[in-house]
Amino acid sequence: MTAEDPRSEPAAPGGPGLAPRNWAPEQLVPAGLAAELIGRQFPRLAGAPVEPLATGWDNTVYVVAGQWVFRFPRRAMALPGIEREIEVLPRIAAHLPLPIPVPEFVGAPCDQYPWPFWGGRLLRGGELAESGLADDSRGDAAAAVGRFLRALHDPGLVDEAGARQLPVDPMGRADAGKRAHMSREVLSRLADLGAWKPRTAAERLIRDAELLGPPDGTPALAHGDLHIRHLLVDRDGQACGVIDWGDVCLADPAIDLSIAYGAFDGPARAALLAAYGPVSAESEIRARILALFLCAVLAEYAAAENRPHLLREALTGLNRAVAGHS
Repeated sequence: MTAEDPRSEPAAPGGPGLAPRNWAPEQLVPAGLAAELIGRQFPRLAGAPVEPLATGWDNTVYVVAGQWVFRFPRRAMALPGIEREIEVLPRIAAHLPLPIPVPEFVGAPCDQYPWPFWGGRLLRGGELAESGLADDSRGDAAAAVGRFLRALHDPGLVDEAGARQLPVDPMGRADAGKRAHMSREVLSRLADLGAWKPRTAAERLIRDAELLGPPDGTPALAHGDLHIRHLLVDRDGQACGVIDWGDVCLADPAIDLSIAYGAFDGPARAALLAAYGPVSAESEIRARILALFLCAVLAEYAAAENRPHLLREALTGLNRAVAGHS
């Protein structure tokens, strides 16, 4: 449910002062088609109301009968992620201290829609990105994320969940040098649009990231795309779940720790890191540069799609990502 990486998309500016990345889906699934596909393959849900929940780079998402969430891939490159979610999420859900989506309905390709899709129980809460939650009210959610990531990154979970077959960091998100270069490009476009003012702290982080080689630790089970849109919180600031696992993989844990720097600051970040455990200086740089990149891409996406709340949160995330880096 995010902009995620630009991947193979062109990076030209457009939109109202923004720029034409092609955010349009390869497969459009309007509510009527979603209802038809779900009702035909899952008769118990035939005739149930189908309401839009969210759209993003990879998926169109609907709530069905007020209690089920169905995800329909929007582009072909999302298909491996859908398949990994179907295979892996049921194996790891019981090991994690926050709810995650678990596929209970798995739809097969058909004439009306050529790709697999799936549905699971609706998790309560809304995206942190849309919550309006102040930074000084995020401590409880941050600590919960720290505990969640400690469990997810437990070395024993890889074998216990039968996850050895997962790809190793297929998006190269732990490649700090690559993310530094990509961050410069996106930040430059945001600056040209007047959405971002270049900061010495950001350039210093980018330079530090450029000096890092590949990570040399043992890969852990990783969410792969953990940021402000993928953490659910309630109105009281409590963490309710972690969604959108299409990039689940084996990777350096730093790629998930990016949420500590893009979503939290000050005491809240400290609470997350205290709950998680020690983080090396090198891992911190990898996490920070990925946070900078993801927030920049989300800001560009939000501006192009006219999503002011997400834009505000993503731009604030850019400042969090560099805050405290020396």
